[in-house]
Amino acid sequence: MTFAPLQIQWPEGKKFAFTIFDDTDASTVANSAPVYAMLRDLGFRTTKSVWALGAEQPPVVVGGASCEEDDYRTWALQLQAEGFEIGFHNVCCHHSKRGRTLEGLRRFEEIFGHAPRSMANHTGCRENLYWGSDRVTGWRRWVYLAATLGRKSRFVGHVEGDEHFWGDVCRERIRYVRNFVFPDINTLRACPWMPYHDPLRPWVNQWYASSEGGLLDSFINTVSEENQDRLEAEGGACIMYAHLGKFFRKSGVVTPRFRELMERLSAKGGWFVPVSTLLDHITAQRGEHVLTPRERAALENRWLWHKLRHGES
Repeated sequence: MTFAPLQIQWPEGKKFAFTIFDDTDASTVANSAPVYAMLRDLGFRTTKSVWALGAEQPPVVVGGASCEEDDYRTWALQLQAEGFEIGFHNVCCHHSKRGRTLEGLRRFEEIFGHAPRSMANHTGCRENLYWGSDRVTGWRRWVYLAATLGRKSRFVGHVEGDEHFWGDVCRERIRYVRNFVFPDINTLRACPWMPYHDPLRPWVNQWYASSEGGLLDSFINTVSEENQDRLEAEGGACIMYAHLGKFFRKSGVVTPRFRELMERLSAKGGWFVPVSTLLDHITAQRGEHVLTPRERAALENRWLWHKLRHGES
């Protein structure tokens, strides 16, 4: 099913909007700073997530630098000063019980001067909110469980009474949480209701979707020349899902094809702002949207089909 793109008037006469939510997996100053320098110089202002706390045990999927490291913290503050948003990707690279999550949020606020406004769950962490099979409802939940052999069903950040529960804190402090990722460059076309509140998932204020880019190849495919032109023609908005610390720099050089595509996109003069700024603008134009059962089913069906076919986020 293809949804009609939501028409939004972008500021300053811009024809479309583009941003990135960068999951901090494997990120260090060495492998990420050159990418952000390129984005900055091209006029992009995106969202860079961080881990406020360092690891106390092995990572559940992949590790990386944290704000407990002086050079990384200093660099993240520099990005914030340059207009990039600092987002939240859980407090560290492994499972965190409620007390440690609260400690990490407090530390985030100390460093950056405010609570995070946008976040994305870090794959595999037990404290993830409405993750795994809880991303979908009804028969889709059973299809998901069968497809993953039940391996991705134990996420309890939203379950009151569990030692990993922190849903009440998320609702109090964080505005936007990522859920579904789609292969369409026009995220608003794939999810025309974002940002939205889902009454079945009350601990999250507003959900947003993203466009597929977790792997270098998928990012490049999504932002191809043809897709860039379509995003502009549709007047849409793209929020790319990415791991800029894992795939976009090799041997000290930003990947040439990635650079080429970002240079081309920057020349189109879109509205290049962080995730929260983009979502705030949509909300200001349209108002806050509450997801209906029919809309929920449409989103879940489309995402689950993509997940089963491609196995991506």
